[in-house]
Amino acid sequence: MAVVTIRQLLDSGVHFGHQTRRWNPKVKRFILTERSGIHIIDLQQSLTYIDKAYEFVKETVAHGGTVLFVGTKKQAQEIIAEQATRVGQPYVNQRWLGGLLTNFQTVSKRLARMKELEELDYENPADSGFTKKELLLKKRELDKLHKSLGGIRNMSKTPSAIWVVDAKREHLAVNEATKLGIPIIGILDTNADPDEFQYPIPGNDDAIRSVGLLTRIIADAAAEGLIQRHNPTDESAEAAEPLADWERELLEQSAAEEVAEAVAVEEVAEELAAEAVIAEAVAVELAVEAVEAEAAGDEAAAEELAEEAVVAEAVAEELAAEAVAAEEIAEELVAEAVADVEAAEK
Repeated sequence: MAVVTIRQLLDSGVHFGHQTRRWNPKVKRFILTERSGIHIIDLQQSLTYIDKAYEFVKETVAHGGTVLFVGTKKQAQEIIAEQATRVGQPYVNQRWLGGLLTNFQTVSKRLARMKELEELDYENPADSGFTKKELLLKKRELDKLHKSLGGIRNMSKTPSAIWVVDAKREHLAVNEATKLGIPIIGILDTNADPDEFQYPIPGNDDAIRSVGLLTRIIADAAAEGLIQRHNPTDESAEAAEPLADWERELLEQSAAEEVAEAVAVEEVAEELAAEAVIAEAVAVELAVEAVEAEAAGDEAAAEELAEEAVVAEAVAEELAAEAVAAEEIAEELVAEAVADVEAAEK
């Protein structure tokens, strides 16, 4: 089943690029057309690249890897923190600290310092062994560390891959990842360089809805990878460690969403089936009128009505096929929901 639909991409404005004068010629192959001085991105290609990125992230996390989510621009900060936290992945949504990847040993020391400061009791200066002024200075230091390193507090080594919202803005992160050979997944807008990504997703990196949708897709891939890690299909299933509470909640939430989606798809299937019946009735009616016109000697009208009957018949068949496809998708979603519930109960 597709990770996302063209309709969802369109609704989120993923197809809008930058002004034509601000483009990078290397992205020419991803551009569909130009409208009012704005490049329009080919969403068919975006779908293909989304599937590739999704599969890569899922496999990376399933094999014990981590994905660092990076997005420091204002419209991405909240989304990055929310989605990365949802699936237990590290993130950077404030200023990128130079050397965060290439000098991770030093960054690790700052993380240790942050955890050390967290253990102090700032409410009771007498018990802490520090004066009020010293505690105040340490609290400010802690707040500063939380802001810059809070998202990577549990990162014990460099990540297996990074997700970047805007490669031009996050050029420091991109450069460090490239030096270390860390794969880069990211949104490729029309002003970016596709050579900087191993897994580019052609799309709009400025609109909040676009950034939100694509970041959620990558987070969903990480979630699926985590589920796969804890529910292996081979004999090692018995040795798998128990699910954490947040992972169990993730599975239960996913099951509820899948059931809701299945109900919606089922309704669509019923509507399509009803439309198919109506189209079939129209086809029969047109065929009868064609016969009557021919009997009345009006051959031109008979021919036209017969052609309309054939078209109506084709529409009926197409709607019926879509109804069957929707029914299959609904069944698939229900099966996935059942699997998620079973996994959560283990």
